[in-house]
Amino acid sequence: MKRHSSRPSAGPEEHGAPEPHDLGLSHDLPTLLNRRHAIGLLSVGGLVAALAACSPGTASADPTGDGGGSAPGDDVAQSDSGDGEIPEETNGPFPADGTNGPNALTTTGVVRSDITTSFGDSSGTAEGIPLTFSLTVVDVSGEGDAGTPVAGAAVYAWHCDRDGQYSMYDITDQNYLRGVQEADADGTVTFTSIFPACYPGRWPHIHFEVYPSLDDATSATGRMRTSQLALPQDVSEAVYATEGYEQSVANLRDVSLDSDMVFSDGYALQMARVSGSVSQGYTATLRVPV
Repeated sequence: MKRHSSRPSAGPEEHGAPEPHDLGLSHDLPTLLNRRHAIGLLSVGGLVAALAACSPGTASADPTGDGGGSAPGDDVAQSDSGDGEIPEETNGPFPADGTNGPNALTTTGVVRSDITTSFGDSSGTAEGIPLTFSLTVVDVSGEGDAGTPVAGAAVYAWHCDRDGQYSMYDITDQNYLRGVQEADADGTVTFTSIFPACYPGRWPHIHFEVYPSLDDATSATGRMRTSQLALPQDVSEAVYATEGYEQSVANLRDVSLDSDMVFSDGYALQMARVSGSVSQGYTATLRVPV
């Protein structure tokens, strides 16, 4: 488990028109090129090989609500196809972790499992198809280590709303869809939320940061890892066919995992396993090796 002592500035994400706080490609490119496939991407041959390896992810889900879905024991099996630590990613232009404007982490009430509502001095509820997502933090630093649960670690998670907007930035009077949880004895944190939109240029995703402890998280210090969770295409399509997500239909059609600025160089460790249905809501799980 590698501890990152410095906190990078927020990098840009494709999100419609450029934001005034977007730091530009010159900031984001070093972050992306530092990922595990960077060496291969520096050559044309490496680029072709990387793109060929990025076939669309699959999900054990039942979009129609007919009773299918993954078996209970399969919850965090998505990372069986990948080795090593989950990649370090940009935290985007809307982190609200103090690196780019507002800081939700030091706000009273941010420690919670249900992030559909705003907290502190804000009020409001994000609408959308219910999504419960769990992240299991495991330490894989030992040689041949399959992963030891990191009990007591803390995770800060955030994502856009049904309209593709981020609280505290696009919607300045709300801070919903942001929250911190402390990992249990199994290294797992769970958040109750809504399914995020697909906005222009980005694959459907959820941001998260891992901290050594709850105290570290709520003081915005000692960050260990910043990464992103990818949501499967078939589930996303089922959600986006419902009322309120209309703009996501075209946005998803115009982007792919191969073209996404974050997932294009591989997503085996970031693709969540999802089960559920539109009518009953979805459950997503991701193993987070650090």
